[in-house]
Amino acid sequence: MLHILHTEWLKIKRYPAFWWLMGITALTYPGINFMTYRVYLQITSNENKSGKMVHALLGNPFAFPTGWRTVAYFSSFFVFIPAIVIIMLITNEFTYKTNRQNIIDGWSRRNFMTGKLIDVLLLTLLITALYALVALIIGLTNTTDPKASVWELSYYIGLFALQSFSQLSLAFMVGLLVRRSFIALAIFAFYFVVLEPIAVNILKFKFHSDLGRFFPLAISHRLLPKPAFFSRLDDTYQKALDAVPYHVGYTCILVMLTWSLCFWINRRRDL
Repeated sequence: MLHILHTEWLKIKRYPAFWWLMGITALTYPGINFMTYRVYLQITSNENKSGKMVHALLGNPFAFPTGWRTVAYFSSFFVFIPAIVIIMLITNEFTYKTNRQNIIDGWSRRNFMTGKLIDVLLLTLLITALYALVALIIGLTNTTDPKASVWELSYYIGLFALQSFSQLSLAFMVGLLVRRSFIALAIFAFYFVVLEPIAVNILKFKFHSDLGRFFPLAISHRLLPKPAFFSRLDDTYQKALDAVPYHVGYTCILVMLTWSLCFWINRRRDL
């Protein structure tokens, strides 16, 4: 296992695109949350009647304990950037034939896939730690109630990690299937940004069906419902919260199926 970790590190440490994209990730996660927070402050700090009404209606969704949920929701918008990293890491294996070299050096196909699984897990842990740090900073800054429980909703750290791991796993599978970085990125981007959202909304608004919740990305998207901004404005909010435990199960099943399929494809495919 240590040998696999060391080999994966050697592949990454001199890969400039990896570090550039991780730098962008480190900026976007706090960036989107602080931007949203500033908008919230601008609206609620108005001394007019509407500003006071909005503040009374929404409370402070950035204060603990709801801050965990709010920051998780907005941070999840940018899982696409780490997904690019994962696609590039797996497609580079085929572009530069390092997967073949690993086998020549004595690795089994299972060892190779285990290394890639570790890559996805470590990247998931990294972005989850970043989310948790941003949530702590924003939450502690905004929490003025001494009776507020800082850790009451901290289980959203786990939900964020599960959602990220699920979506990065799907990105990995696309890269494994396609093998060409540009094509794989285009396919994943099109599906992530265009195809699935359109399909889900067509089912929802034209056919009045919620079957879209079983689409690959939507399954894990629903682990993080809309934050407290919408808690009193959206009559489906409580239903979304109640559905989270079910989507934890659905997401775990999807992750197992995704990686089982990836291991099977790698075992059956020619090098």
